[in-house]
Order: sequence, then C-alpha cells, then structure tokens
Amino acid sequence: MDHQTTAAASSNARMPDAQTMVDPWLLVRHGTDPAGFAQDESLFALANGTLGVRGNLEEADSASQASLLSGVWERTPIEYHERFPGFASHTDTRIPVADATPIRLRLGDTPVRLDQGEWLQFERNLDLRHGCYRRRLRWRSPQGATLEIEAERLVSLAEAGLLAIRYRVRSLDYHGPITLESSIATGRQATGQGDDPRIGTRLAGGLVSWATQADEGSAWVGQQTRHSGIRLACVQHHVHGAELTFRHARESADGVSQVYAGMLAPGQTVSLDKYVAYAFTAPFATDAAETLPARAEATLATAVALGYPALLERQTQVLAGFWAQADLAIAGDPATEQALRLNLFHLFQSSGRDGRSSTAAKGLTGEGYEGHYFWDAEAFMLPALVTLAPELARAMLAYRHRTLGHARRHARELNHLRGALYAWRTISGDECSAYFPGGSAQYHINAAVAWATRLYVDASGDQAFMLEGGAEIIFETARIWLQIGHFNPRRGGAFCIHEVTGPDEYTALVDNNHYTNRMAQRHLRDAAATAEWMALSHPAKYAALTTRIGLDADEPAQWRAAAQAMYLPVDAALGIFPQDDGFLDKPRLPAELATATDQRPLLLRMHPLTIYRHQVCKQADALLALMLAGEQVDVAAKRRNFDYYEGVTAHDSTLSASTFAVIAAEVGHADKAFHYFRDTLRVDLDDLHGNAAHGLHMAAMAGSWLALTWGYGGLRVHDGLPALAPRLPAAWKSYRFGLRWRGTHLRVEVDGDGVRYTLTEGSALTFLHDGLPQRLRAGQPLRLPCAGFAAPLPPLKAVVFDLDGVLADTAVLHRAAWQQLADEIGAPLDEATAGRMKGVDRRGSLDILLEQAPRCYSEAEKEAFAARKNAHYVELIERLGPQDLLPGARAAVESVRRAGLKTALASASRNAPQLLARLGIAALFDCVVDANRIARSKPDPEIFLAAARGLGLSSQECLGVEDAAAGIAALHAAGMTAVGIGRAQELDKADVLLPDIAAFDISRFIA
Repeated sequence: MDHQTTAAASSNARMPDAQTMVDPWLLVRHGTDPAGFAQDESLFALANGTLGVRGNLEEADSASQASLLSGVWERTPIEYHERFPGFASHTDTRIPVADATPIRLRLGDTPVRLDQGEWLQFERNLDLRHGCYRRRLRWRSPQGATLEIEAERLVSLAEAGLLAIRYRVRSLDYHGPITLESSIATGRQATGQGDDPRIGTRLAGGLVSWATQADEGSAWVGQQTRHSGIRLACVQHHVHGAELTFRHARESADGVSQVYAGMLAPGQTVSLDKYVAYAFTAPFATDAAETLPARAEATLATAVALGYPALLERQTQVLAGFWAQADLAIAGDPATEQALRLNLFHLFQSSGRDGRSSTAAKGLTGEGYEGHYFWDAEAFMLPALVTLAPELARAMLAYRHRTLGHARRHARELNHLRGALYAWRTISGDECSAYFPGGSAQYHINAAVAWATRLYVDASGDQAFMLEGGAEIIFETARIWLQIGHFNPRRGGAFCIHEVTGPDEYTALVDNNHYTNRMAQRHLRDAAATAEWMALSHPAKYAALTTRIGLDADEPAQWRAAAQAMYLPVDAALGIFPQDDGFLDKPRLPAELATATDQRPLLLRMHPLTIYRHQVCKQADALLALMLAGEQVDVAAKRRNFDYYEGVTAHDSTLSASTFAVIAAEVGHADKAFHYFRDTLRVDLDDLHGNAAHGLHMAAMAGSWLALTWGYGGLRVHDGLPALAPRLPAAWKSYRFGLRWRGTHLRVEVDGDGVRYTLTEGSALTFLHDGLPQRLRAGQPLRLPCAGFAAPLPPLKAVVFDLDGVLADTAVLHRAAWQQLADEIGAPLDEATAGRMKGVDRRGSLDILLEQAPRCYSEAEKEAFAARKNAHYVELIERLGPQDLLPGARAAVESVRRAGLKTALASASRNAPQLLARLGIAALFDCVVDANRIARSKPDPEIFLAAARGLGLSSQECLGVEDAAAGIAALHAAGMTAVGIGRAQELDKADVLLPDIAAFDISRFIA
C-alpha cells in the first residue's frame, strides 16, 4: 500500500506522449466515446462560486449534464430504525436547477441527433487564460448533410448568476432550412441513491416550477424547493444575426424554449448568442418570488449591452490577476504545468465568494457528495488559496463565522454545554452525516477551521477579520477540547482525548488519535495566544466578546495547560507516533483483502467493522499532522513515520497523495515525492479513482499546488513568517511559483544552481530560507543555494539479507553458546555486553567478552576459546529446522526473487551455509558471504561489498536488510540503502525501519 499502487494506475492514464505539443494554457480533448462524456463534462465545467455549469454539448442529450447554484439545496429528513439523542435529523442536498445550455437543431423537419450521424472531427478545449469552454464538431447526418458546429461559453467571474453562450452552425454541403430551439430545461432530477455513498441521495422533495413565461423578448422559469424554502428564477435572452428570425416560444412541463429559423447553404453560417441569468432567495426566506425574474432581467440587460466579446475580455482580466499571483512555470514539462493550471482554475472558479457558501468537495462541477462542505476546505483548499486569492480564503472563513450558531447548536446536540462544534458535512451549517462514527466523531474539523483562521491572518495581515469573527471562531471551538479530553492520571497527567475519529475514516472512535491531539494542541495554544493578544491590544473588543460568549477569565489558562500536557506518545519499538492508542496492536489487512481488480475503495467492498479491526488507513492521518503542525518534529522522525504509514495506507481518499508528496519531499524521498505529486496532480485528468464523472476533487486539485509549493518549495509558516526550503525534482530543469504575503508578492524560481527570490510587489519582506532569516527588498533579488535531493540511486537489482535476527533468531543460539563459554572461563556476560556483540563476528565478539575476563589470554588460548564457542553453537544448530525461520522470512526472500531481483546473504556467522541448509532456504540465495570470506567485521562494509561483487552488481544497486546498528552502519558505508528490522532506539540510522521481516514489502523499493 504505497506509491506503487497509485503510480500503477497513473501508468495507464492518458498522459500526453513526448511527440504531442501541449499548451499549458489549454486543455484539449478529442474523445467521441459517450462513455467518457460524463468525465469530460466535469473537466470542462465552468463556475464562479455561485453558478456551476457542466461541460456538455448544447445540441445533445446527457443524463449527467447539470447546472448548479451554491445556494440552492433541498432538505430531507434522515430516517433511522433506531434513533438516539444527538443523531443528525436531516440532510441538505445541493440539487440541479433549471439548465439553460440546450440548443437543439433541426435540418428541415429532421432533428439533429448526434448519435445517429458520423463524427468526422471533434475537439473541445478549456481555455485557462480566458476562462471559457470551446468546442468544434464536424458532423454528417444519416442523410449526408455535413455541418460544422462551434460553441463557446463562459460563466462570468464578474457577475454571480451569469452564463453566456456563443453558438455557430456552418454548412459544408447542406442546402435547406435550419431551426435552433434554445431552451431552459427543468426536467433534471438529483441523482438517486445507489450502492456508492459518494454519489446520489434519497431526496424527499426537490424543485417544482412556480411560474413559466416565454415570448420573443425573453423566456424564464421559476422554481422552488419543497422543504428548504428556496426560490429561483432562470431567464434567457438572445442576440442573433439577420440570417435567423424568431419563430415562436413554447412553455411546457419540462421548461421553456424560444425557436429561431433560417436558411443554410454551403459555406454559410447561422449564429446565436445566448445570455442566461439566475437569481435566487436565501433558505426559508420571505422574499417575494415575483422580484426574482426582474433581478435576472437586470443582469441580462447589462450583459446583452456589453456583448459576448466584452464579457470574455472581463473574464480574461479577472483571470490575469489570479495567474499573476500564481506566477507558475515548469520548464520542460508543459503537461505538468497544464495540469497544475487546470487544478488551480477549477479551485478558483468553484470557491464561494459571498461568505454564504464555502467550497464543496466537488466544487460546482458535479453532484458528488451532495454538494457538501467538509474539513478539507480549510485543511487543503484554503492553504492553496491563501497565498493566491486571499479574498476567497476570507470568504471561506466568513461562511464559517456565519454558521457559528449552527455549530453551537450541534455542540449542544452532542451534550457540550458550551462552545461550538462544526458539522462534519454540511451546507446550511447543520450536521448532514447519518453515520456518526465517520461523521460527528471527527472533532478535528474544529482544529482545521481554527488552523485555517490563523493561517489566513498570518498570510494576509487581516487583523480586522480576527477581531470581527476569527477570534470568536477560535475561542468557541477551542472550548470543546476540554469537554472531550481530560488530564489522565493513568498517563502521568497527560491530556488525553477520547472517542474521536481522525482523518483516517478506516479507523473510528479511538482514543488519542495523533492528528486530533496534535492539531488540538496547536488550536489550544493559538486560542490562548489570541486571547492574550486581544486582551492587550484591543481590550474593549475582548471584553465585549468574552461577555457575549460567556468566556470565563481562567479558560485561556486551561487551554494552555491542556496544550502543554497533550498526550503525543512515541512508540518505543518503532520510533513513530502511533495513530491512536490501539492502532499498532491490530493486524495488518491481508493482501488478498487489500487488493482489488477495479478502482473501488475498501469502503465499497467491506463492512466497516472488518476495516476497523485492521491496521489500514484510508488516507494520511498522522502524516497530515506532521505536515500541518509538525515543525518541531525532526526530519528523521518524519521519515520513520512516512516509511511506516506508507505501508499501511490504501490511499482510497484523493486527499492522501498530496500529503504523502509533501512529506516525501521533506524527508528526501525524491522518487516517491514525484510519484505522489503526479497522483494528486492527475487524479481527475486520468480518473484515477473512477469517479471524476461525479465532479472534480477540489481538495486533491488544491493538494497538487501544495505538493508543489509545500513539498518542493518547502513552504510552511513559522511564528507568522513564511518559511521556504526549495528542492528541484530531477524531472524538471526549473520551476517557478508565486505567493502573496501581507501586501507583497514573492516570486520563487528554482533551478539547478539554487533558488532566486524576487519581490514583484511591495517594498520588503522578511522570510526564512532553510531556517535562516532573510530580508528581501524590491529591486534586490536574492540568489541562495538549495539543499536539494540526493542524487537518485540506480534501479534496484538485488537485496542482501543478514541472517541472525532477520531471517531466523539464531541470535539466541549465539547467546547460549557464548554464555556457556563465559561460564566455563568465569567471564561475566550481561545483556549490555551481549548487545554489543550482536552483529559482530566470532573473534570480535570474543574480544568483547574477554574485556571483563579475570585475566589476559594468549592468542592460542583465544583461538581455542573461539573454537570451543563454535562447537557449542554447531551442536545447537543441529536442533534447527524450517520451523525456526522467523514469520514471513521465507516469503520475504521469495518475493524478491519473484520481482526479478537477485538475493544474497551476508552473515557474520562462519556457519551460515549449514544454517541455511538446516532452515531449508539455501536454494533461495544467489550468493552467500560469511565470516570465512572476509577479514573485517561490521561495521566495516567489507561483507556487503563482497556480496555485491558476488552478485556482479554495484553496491548502489543493492538494498540491505539488517537488525543491528553495526550492520546498518556497514550498509551505509557500502553505499547501500539500509532497512532496519527492530527497535527505533537501536536502529535510528536506518533509512527504513520495520518491526519485523513479515512487514518487508519489496514493492515499496521498486521504482
């Protein structure tokens, strides 16, 4: 369960080949298979934070086409056979609204049905510079008429409810009448509930029409929800050339339409510009619905007066400002640059702008996840937006402040007497998850919102927001931690948090989830610091806030005490942070259960309890804590955590790859960083999770920007300052990105010579580079060296195993034989001395034993002692058999051979051949090197260098597996990657640490 799994999926993706010219500003597709149209509708969707329109073909029917409004949703009661106190009572579902994209064609009396003709040429493209969707189709009818259809559309980034379409039909060989029927369709219903909980819902209610009207001047429909009290109007106007005339308008149960007709001859074109505007009320509002068409008409009057070219120019100007902030370039890799631009474009256009909405998991590109907002808005999307479009980050937090009252009510539902708990999934602010172990139990959402608030204020300098709402969010959410945790006397007074679920939804209702505890610690410290700052700097406002929310004078001190005592244990054997109190005690998920032939995640294949009983992660959990709040954790510890959790993570969540990419880059795993970066980069372009048709994954798209800027750029925030530590991936010649920080704009350019920092806006900026403060001034760029990645190793061709303690526990035989000799000569042998002898050859071990002997011995006596010890050992060997192999040992060696790699044994024992024979594994090794073939023992690298020579390979092409510190040192001295088997305290220098040989997985090491 590592990057190989997702990388394998990527290998089958539609990557542009080396001969294809890729424009980083233009996504182009030519696919004509209807099976791929739903994914393309997501990829080519347009939005503006309020309105989203999927990228269909105007003249074709599509069951997956939808127009969506962020503020239009329906409320449905949640029915339980057994309902308990505090369970969510209802869910809110964003539903498709009237869709104004259809423009149906007729040639004479014959409808144009694209599926019945011949597609001669087809291209659709998304223009990321201008913010429009274009497509061109050359099509021949069954009767032989050939048409060229061109359409271009935009969803205005300057006007919330506005869609504009420019539509053209040209005849190549057809002569005769043509009819264009432009419609607003109301027949689309929300996707029903099926077997996949990620898409569809059981909806009670929906939209019904309250009015329709259609004439030559305009056509409109009015719709209203049955339960949430939302009303909307959708109005369309047209501008057409002299070649078309208005024929009639139509009203029906499925919507309204306006019909235009004309004549076509070869080489002639008919054109129609369509303008559509939406207006809607707030939920449960008392606004007069009759005013909605007039509001939309006013929007259309302005749009028509401007005309399509002017609207497109405005769109371009808005995006120009955004792209100037991103300042993105990837030299020599236009496909990657294009994918990054696509992801940023979708994140930018789907993010709420009015403070009444946030950014849904699927943005405004589809119906997935019912249009709900989750914690990933603050943990993934906001960190990307805050240095690109801080106004969108502010709007996201304004939504959280606006729904703080709902969060307070939710806290009371869960028996918290004070404070606020944000809903796990929501639109209105109410909890919409019917499954509390994977929903309301995810208290860490509070920490994510508070963390994002602090990040926004640090990056923007917007202290006004902190005073207006940020501090209230931080305080009210911080109060919950003292109610779900306590100072545990059984843990030495540590502050422990109970019965919560972390980001990993494959492990639920646990004690001391590491991510939750670490983020709660950050939250509590920040809450106390914010209270202190506000009391000193703005005492009147602080007094008013504390009075309004009933904040006691001693609560900040309690927050600080809980943060100081937070329980964040380190596992003594592995040197990692346990994901929770019981996680490491569970068995790993068997390979036959973990592997699937399709893209379905475990949650669609297994009962939750089966998943919960195993050591398997849906996504990054402890690693995400180290990404967001791990600046005090050293790189070696992060590397151990990465190596361990990579082996138990299924990456069934699209949130996972970006975190692994960031941490892999930080700890120096260059190849893995790039693999995970590519996975999060192309999750929707290549449909790696099989559900891009439901909408695009906004957090994964944001995660690709984080993988670039936080991963390769090393961006973090330390004490309110931006901190960078750039690295250059081997696949790139150079890259560039920008970030906005407190009124300045910083350009970061990284190449093989280091990094160049330039201030493109503002007068001066203080930041950290590789931990050291730098002062950058306008007009004075800084050129600094980069730590960079280590040079990539050659492809792995062999694995060299130690024997004692790795494949078999012969160490106990050695210990018994040495103890027998020690007793015979009267030399003390305690555990500390025995530990020093581990991994050392026979003569070296004897010298260690004789350090405490009662007298000195001659060389002849020492040789006799060594022979006597060996005789004791050989006698013990005769009792060994295959049953004495350590669990998983034979499977580990066999897996290496099945992977096409060579195997070698490097043992300090002079009896290695006899041992292999007794254990039944002699035939599994291509080369055996023991103490008889070397002059110097470990930590000298001689034995491993000899093994590499015996295999006919360089040492850099070999991986070594050892259980002793001396062996790890010898492997490193030989230039080999070192895998340690055992405890972190003894093997802290290992590149990868495993608890036992059963955890060895060769796929982790094969690029």
